Amino acid sequence: MSKIPFTKMHGCGNDYIYVNVSQHPIDDPIQAAIRWSDRHKGIGSDGLVLIDKSPIPEADFSMRIFNADGSEAMMCGNASRCIGKYLYERGLTDKTEIRLLTLSGVKTLLLHVENNVVKRVTVDMGGPILEDESQFIASRGLSQGTFVSMGNPHYVIFTDNVDQVGEAGRALEFHPAFPQRCNIEFAHIEADGTIRTRVWERGSGITQACGTGACATAIAAFLTGRAGRKSNIAMDGGTLSIEWCESDRSVEGRFFQKNHVYKTGPAEFVFDGEIDSI
Repeated sequence: MSKIPFTKMHGCGNDYIYVNVSQHPIDDPIQAAIRWSDRHKGIGSDGLVLIDKSPIPEADFSMRIFNADGSEAMMCGNASRCIGKYLYERGLTDKTEIRLLTLSGVKTLLLHVENNVVKRVTVDMGGPILEDESQFIASRGLSQGTFVSMGNPHYVIFTDNVDQVGEAGRALEFHPAFPQRCNIEFAHIEADGTIRTRVWERGSGITQACGTGACATAIAAFLTGRAGRKSNIAMDGGTLSIEWCESDRSVEGRFFQKNHVYKTGPAEFVFDGEIDSI
Protein backbone atom coordinates (compact mmCIF):
# COMPACT_ATOMS: atom_id res chain seq x y z
CA MET A 1 0.00 0.00 0.00
CA SER A 2 1.38 3.41 -0.98
CA LYS A 3 1.92 6.26 1.46
CA ILE A 4 0.37 9.73 1.09
CA PRO A 5 2.39 12.67 2.47
CA PHE A 6 0.18 15.18 4.30
CA THR A 7 0.45 18.37 6.30
CA LYS A 8 -1.81 19.22 9.21
CA MET A 9 -2.55 22.94 9.64
CA HIS A 10 -5.01 25.08 11.54
CA GLY A 11 -6.52 28.53 11.36
CA CYS A 12 -7.74 29.62 14.80
CA GLY A 13 -8.05 25.96 15.78
CA ASN A 14 -10.07 24.97 12.69
CA ASP A 15 -7.77 22.09 11.70
CA TYR A 16 -7.55 20.24 8.40
CA ILE A 17 -5.36 17.68 6.67
CA TYR A 18 -3.74 19.14 3.51
CA VAL A 19 -2.55 17.06 0.57
CA ASN A 20 -0.92 18.32 -2.62
CA VAL A 21 -2.84 16.10 -5.04
CA SER A 22 -0.94 17.39 -8.06
CA GLN A 23 1.89 15.21 -6.72
CA HIS A 24 -0.06 12.66 -4.67
CA PRO A 25 -3.54 11.93 -6.09
CA ILE A 26 -6.24 10.54 -3.81
CA ASP A 27 -8.65 8.11 -5.47
CA ASP A 28 -11.43 8.33 -2.87
CA PRO A 29 -11.31 11.66 -0.98
CA ILE A 30 -14.67 11.00 0.69
CA GLN A 31 -13.46 7.87 2.46
CA ALA A 32 -10.07 9.46 3.10
CA ALA A 33 -11.73 12.42 4.84
CA ILE A 34 -13.85 10.12 7.01
CA ARG A 35 -11.02 7.81 8.05
CA TRP A 36 -8.20 10.31 8.40
CA SER A 37 -10.30 12.89 10.28
CA ASP A 38 -11.15 10.43 13.06
CA ARG A 39 -9.55 11.86 16.20
CA HIS A 40 -9.10 8.44 17.80
CA LYS A 41 -8.20 6.16 14.88
CA GLY A 42 -6.86 8.60 12.29
CA ILE A 43 -4.87 11.80 12.08
CA GLY A 44 -7.66 13.85 13.60
CA SER A 45 -9.12 16.93 11.92
CA ASP A 46 -12.22 18.82 10.87
CA GLY A 47 -11.72 17.47 7.34
CA LEU A 48 -9.49 16.99 4.32
CA VAL A 49 -8.29 19.70 1.91
CA LEU A 50 -6.96 18.89 -1.56
CA ILE A 51 -4.56 21.41 -3.14
CA ASP A 52 -4.10 21.21 -6.90
CA LYS A 53 -3.16 23.17 -9.98
CA SER A 54 -5.96 25.29 -11.39
CA PRO A 55 -7.75 23.95 -14.48
CA ILE A 56 -8.61 27.51 -15.53
CA PRO A 57 -6.32 30.49 -16.30
CA GLU A 58 -8.27 32.81 -13.98
CA ALA A 59 -6.80 31.05 -10.91
CA ASP A 60 -3.32 30.00 -9.78
CA PHE A 61 -4.34 26.96 -7.71
CA SER A 62 -7.50 25.09 -6.73
CA MET A 63 -8.88 23.60 -3.53
CA ARG A 64 -11.48 21.01 -2.65
CA ILE A 65 -12.58 20.47 0.93
CA PHE A 66 -14.27 17.44 2.46
CA ASN A 67 -15.76 17.60 5.94
CA ALA A 68 -15.10 14.99 8.60
CA ASP A 69 -18.28 13.14 7.56
CA GLY A 70 -17.13 12.98 3.92
CA SER A 71 -19.50 15.66 2.61
CA GLU A 72 -17.92 18.19 0.27
CA ALA A 73 -18.00 21.85 1.29
CA MET A 74 -18.17 24.78 -1.10
CA MET A 75 -15.57 26.90 0.64
CA CYS A 76 -13.66 27.33 3.90
CA GLY A 77 -12.11 30.64 4.88
CA ASN A 78 -9.75 29.17 7.48
CA ALA A 79 -8.56 26.47 5.09
CA SER A 80 -7.94 28.99 2.32
CA ARG A 81 -5.69 31.03 4.64
CA CYS A 82 -3.71 27.90 5.44
CA ILE A 83 -3.37 27.14 1.74
CA GLY A 84 -1.83 30.57 1.19
CA LYS A 85 0.78 29.92 3.87
CA TYR A 86 1.40 26.38 2.58
CA LEU A 87 1.93 27.47 -1.03
CA TYR A 88 4.29 30.32 -0.16
CA GLU A 89 6.38 28.73 2.58
CA ARG A 90 6.70 25.39 0.78
CA GLY A 91 8.06 27.19 -2.29
CA LEU A 92 5.16 26.41 -4.63
CA THR A 93 4.74 30.12 -5.42
CA ASP A 94 6.50 33.40 -4.74
CA LYS A 95 3.31 35.41 -5.16
CA THR A 96 1.88 37.30 -2.21
CA GLU A 97 -1.46 37.64 -4.00
CA ILE A 98 -2.85 34.23 -4.96
CA ARG A 99 -6.01 33.42 -6.87
CA LEU A 100 -7.60 30.25 -5.50
CA LEU A 101 -10.34 28.33 -7.30
CA THR A 102 -13.06 26.97 -5.00
CA LEU A 103 -16.53 25.56 -5.59
CA SER A 104 -17.74 29.06 -4.61
CA GLY A 105 -15.64 30.69 -7.32
CA VAL A 106 -12.18 32.26 -7.40
CA LYS A 107 -11.04 33.79 -4.09
CA THR A 108 -8.05 36.10 -3.72
CA LEU A 109 -5.55 35.50 -0.90
CA LEU A 110 -3.46 38.47 0.24
CA LEU A 111 -0.41 37.25 2.17
CA HIS A 112 1.14 39.40 4.92
CA VAL A 113 4.78 38.25 4.85
CA GLU A 114 7.56 39.10 7.31
CA ASN A 115 11.07 37.64 6.84
CA ASN A 116 9.69 35.05 4.39
CA VAL A 117 7.10 33.87 6.91
CA VAL A 118 3.38 34.32 6.28
CA LYS A 119 2.11 35.91 9.49
CA ARG A 120 -1.47 36.58 8.44
CA VAL A 121 -3.65 36.12 5.36
CA THR A 122 -6.49 38.31 4.17
CA VAL A 123 -9.04 36.49 2.04
CA ASP A 124 -11.35 38.29 -0.36
CA MET A 125 -14.44 36.22 0.32
CA GLY A 126 -16.49 37.95 -2.39
CA GLY A 127 -19.89 39.46 -1.81
CA PRO A 128 -22.46 37.84 0.48
CA ILE A 129 -25.62 36.39 -1.00
CA LEU A 130 -28.56 38.00 0.76
CA GLU A 131 -31.63 36.80 -1.09
CA ASP A 132 -34.53 37.08 1.30
CA GLU A 133 -35.20 33.56 2.53
CA SER A 134 -36.87 34.74 5.72
CA GLN A 135 -40.39 33.85 4.55
CA PHE A 136 -39.37 30.31 3.61
CA ILE A 137 -37.40 29.80 6.83
CA ALA A 138 -40.21 31.25 8.96
CA SER A 139 -42.73 29.02 7.22
CA ARG A 140 -40.67 26.05 8.42
CA GLY A 141 -40.81 27.20 12.03
CA LEU A 142 -37.72 29.41 12.52
CA SER A 143 -37.64 33.16 13.07
CA GLN A 144 -34.97 34.01 15.64
CA GLY A 145 -31.93 34.18 13.33
CA THR A 146 -30.47 35.81 10.21
CA PHE A 147 -29.69 33.79 7.09
CA VAL A 148 -26.50 34.72 5.19
CA SER A 149 -24.80 32.80 2.39
CA MET A 150 -21.04 33.11 1.89
CA GLY A 151 -21.16 30.55 -0.89
CA ASN A 152 -22.33 28.16 1.82
CA PRO A 153 -25.39 28.63 4.07
CA HIS A 154 -25.24 30.15 7.56
CA TYR A 155 -27.90 30.90 10.13
CA VAL A 156 -26.77 33.39 12.79
CA ILE A 157 -28.58 33.65 16.13
CA PHE A 158 -27.76 36.43 18.60
CA THR A 159 -28.18 35.19 22.15
CA ASP A 160 -26.85 35.51 25.71
CA ASN A 161 -26.12 31.78 25.67
CA VAL A 162 -23.62 30.89 22.94
CA ASP A 163 -22.86 27.62 24.75
CA GLN A 164 -26.11 26.10 23.50
CA VAL A 165 -24.16 25.38 20.31
CA GLY A 166 -23.95 21.64 20.95
CA GLU A 167 -27.55 20.56 21.39
CA ALA A 168 -29.20 23.40 19.45
CA GLY A 169 -26.63 23.44 16.64
CA ARG A 170 -27.08 19.75 15.92
CA ALA A 171 -30.86 20.13 15.73
CA LEU A 172 -30.75 23.25 13.55
CA GLU A 173 -28.30 21.78 11.02
CA PHE A 174 -30.96 19.23 10.08
CA HIS A 175 -34.00 21.48 10.56
CA PRO A 176 -36.61 21.30 7.73
CA ALA A 177 -35.98 25.01 7.06
CA PHE A 178 -32.62 23.98 5.56
CA PRO A 179 -33.11 21.29 2.89
CA GLN A 180 -29.34 21.15 2.24
CA ARG A 181 -28.48 21.46 5.95
CA CYS A 182 -26.88 24.59 7.36
CA ASN A 183 -23.97 26.01 9.37
CA ILE A 184 -25.22 27.51 12.64
CA GLU A 185 -23.65 30.40 14.58
CA PHE A 186 -24.55 31.53 18.11
CA ALA A 187 -23.24 35.05 18.76
CA HIS A 188 -23.15 37.63 21.55
CA ILE A 189 -21.97 41.26 21.46
CA GLU A 190 -19.40 41.81 24.22
CA ALA A 191 -18.95 45.09 26.11
CA ASP A 192 -15.93 46.07 23.98
CA GLY A 193 -17.79 45.40 20.73
CA THR A 194 -16.12 42.06 20.03
CA ILE A 195 -18.61 39.47 18.81
CA ARG A 196 -18.22 36.23 20.75
CA THR A 197 -19.29 33.40 18.45
CA ARG A 198 -19.55 29.63 18.66
CA VAL A 199 -20.07 27.52 15.56
CA TRP A 200 -21.78 24.31 14.58
CA GLU A 201 -20.40 23.45 11.12
CA ARG A 202 -22.46 21.45 8.68
CA GLY A 203 -20.85 18.03 8.42
CA SER A 204 -18.28 18.56 11.21
CA GLY A 205 -20.16 19.63 14.35
CA ILE A 206 -18.62 22.07 16.83
CA THR A 207 -15.38 23.52 15.48
CA GLN A 208 -12.84 25.89 16.99
CA ALA A 209 -13.48 28.45 14.24
CA CYS A 210 -15.19 28.91 10.89
CA GLY A 211 -14.04 31.57 8.43
CA THR A 212 -17.25 31.80 6.43
CA GLY A 213 -19.16 31.65 9.73
CA ALA A 214 -17.20 34.62 11.05
CA CYS A 215 -18.07 36.55 7.89
CA ALA A 216 -21.74 35.62 8.12
CA THR A 217 -21.82 36.66 11.79
CA ALA A 218 -20.27 40.06 11.04
CA ILE A 219 -22.74 40.66 8.21
CA ALA A 220 -25.70 39.60 10.35
CA ALA A 221 -24.52 41.95 13.12
CA PHE A 222 -24.41 44.84 10.65
CA LEU A 223 -27.76 44.01 9.08
CA THR A 224 -29.45 43.90 12.48
CA GLY A 225 -27.84 47.13 13.70
CA ARG A 226 -25.59 45.48 16.27
CA ALA A 227 -22.23 46.44 14.72
CA GLY A 228 -20.58 48.45 11.98
CA ARG A 229 -18.90 47.14 8.85
CA LYS A 230 -15.76 46.08 10.73
CA SER A 231 -15.92 43.46 13.47
CA ASN A 232 -13.64 41.23 15.47
CA ILE A 233 -15.18 37.77 15.75
CA ALA A 234 -13.88 35.86 18.80
CA MET A 235 -14.32 32.13 18.27
CA ASP A 236 -13.22 29.21 20.43
CA GLY A 237 -9.83 28.95 18.68
CA GLY A 238 -9.01 32.61 18.13
CA THR A 239 -10.15 35.93 16.69
CA LEU A 240 -10.76 36.86 13.06
CA SER A 241 -11.07 40.41 11.73
CA ILE A 242 -13.90 40.93 9.24
CA GLU A 243 -14.67 43.94 7.05
CA TRP A 244 -17.66 44.27 4.73
CA CYS A 245 -16.19 46.85 2.37
CA GLU A 246 -18.38 49.93 1.90
CA SER A 247 -16.58 51.38 -1.15
CA ASP A 248 -13.75 50.63 -3.56
CA ARG A 249 -10.32 51.59 -2.26
CA SER A 250 -6.62 50.76 -2.58
CA VAL A 251 -4.41 49.89 0.41
CA GLU A 252 -0.66 49.44 -0.09
CA GLY A 253 -1.21 48.71 -3.75
CA ARG A 254 -3.93 46.14 -3.11
CA PHE A 255 -7.46 46.73 -4.34
CA PHE A 256 -10.41 46.29 -2.02
CA GLN A 257 -13.78 46.02 -3.75
CA LYS A 258 -17.10 47.48 -2.67
CA ASN A 259 -19.51 44.96 -1.10
CA HIS A 260 -16.82 42.27 -0.80
CA VAL A 261 -16.10 40.71 2.58
CA TYR A 262 -12.45 40.61 3.71
CA LYS A 263 -11.36 38.19 6.42
CA THR A 264 -7.94 38.45 8.09
CA GLY A 265 -6.38 35.99 10.48
CA PRO A 266 -3.47 33.63 11.18
CA ALA A 267 -2.58 30.24 9.75
CA GLU A 268 -0.28 27.71 11.39
CA PHE A 269 1.53 24.47 10.57
CA VAL A 270 0.97 21.67 13.08
CA PHE A 271 2.97 18.73 11.68
CA ASP A 272 3.83 16.72 8.55
CA GLY A 273 3.45 12.99 8.12
CA GLU A 274 2.58 10.07 5.88
CA ILE A 275 -0.49 7.86 5.97
CA ASP A 276 -1.61 4.76 4.07
CA SER A 277 -3.61 5.58 0.94
CA ILE A 278 -7.28 4.66 0.84
